[in-house]
Amino acid sequence: MSRWVVVLAGGVGSRFWPLSTPERPKQLLPLVSAHPLLRDTLDRVRPLAPADRTLILTNASLVPAIAALAPEIPADHLIAEPKPAGTAAALAWAAHRIAQMDGPGATMISVHADWAVADPDGFRAALTRAADAAERHESLVTVGVVPSRPDPGFGYIQPADEVASGVRRVARFVEKPDVARARTMCDEGYLWNSGIFVWRVGDYLDELRAHTPEVAPALAAHPHDLAAFFGAVANAISVDVGVMERSRRVLVLPGDFGWDDIGVWGALRRVRPRDAQGNAMSGDAYAVESADNVVHAEAGTVVLYGVRDLVVVTAHGLTVVTTVEKSHALKELLAHLPAAVRDRA
Repeated sequence: MSRWVVVLAGGVGSRFWPLSTPERPKQLLPLVSAHPLLRDTLDRVRPLAPADRTLILTNASLVPAIAALAPEIPADHLIAEPKPAGTAAALAWAAHRIAQMDGPGATMISVHADWAVADPDGFRAALTRAADAAERHESLVTVGVVPSRPDPGFGYIQPADEVASGVRRVARFVEKPDVARARTMCDEGYLWNSGIFVWRVGDYLDELRAHTPEVAPALAAHPHDLAAFFGAVANAISVDVGVMERSRRVLVLPGDFGWDDIGVWGALRRVRPRDAQGNAMSGDAYAVESADNVVHAEAGTVVLYGVRDLVVVTAHGLTVVTTVEKSHALKELLAHLPAAVRDRA
């Protein structure tokens, strides 16, 4: 079987303001290692498929920056979405392109560009098992991450009956729960909905035609015109809602490889190296009698004294100070700032 990798690398990552900008969003920032998240992702998946069987889906405005970051990817494999239309549409176009180039039996492994993965070998092994299952069972397969905590920031998957060793049908997908419900679901064996999807492209396109009227007619009408296809998708819809929750051909297998969705500044405390006091710091920063803080000093020097659970970011002439707990709410903060401050980056 021929296998392809598709990397979703769109979005602006406003929760990483003021470091992130429309021209340099989250996936182009070095938030976990010394390299941008997208570069880390491409290096992580390279053993699964070569560069000429890798597609990157992104915003049209980011194509030049991504081309410079990943020169090994063929130029026509950088798919510039002319407008946001949801992941069901983006993955439909990717599956359609792969089917055109390699036939409907080719297998597509879809990942996001903005994850942290502590165990790359375990990650690749799980994706390989998922590809094997997708091919063997002619199904849409997702890798559900074994929860390390009852996190209300993630969606969850309830596994059902086993169809093969370690591979189960999906009973249901659950949107982000409250903390109490998340704790109960962890105890009951639910998995985090990671957003890792694997399928033969023909199987995905069949399920799209059967279950996703928000997208399928647009693809049928405009199979050779990317701009017209995206323009014809009237209602943006995620692949989770538009396909996975509606299909009866969905399987899940568990993965435990130190996965984390880098969604907010506070998440860096889980994925960056920390000092003896639990501080995760990058740049010219010092912490004295301070614990469990996140510092990203892209400009200037940051000194912490006698504080804990803070997030401090310096970039573009701005200094932002909040708490780890409130770092998820930067979109709310931006709504209260004058444009002269908000847009300074």
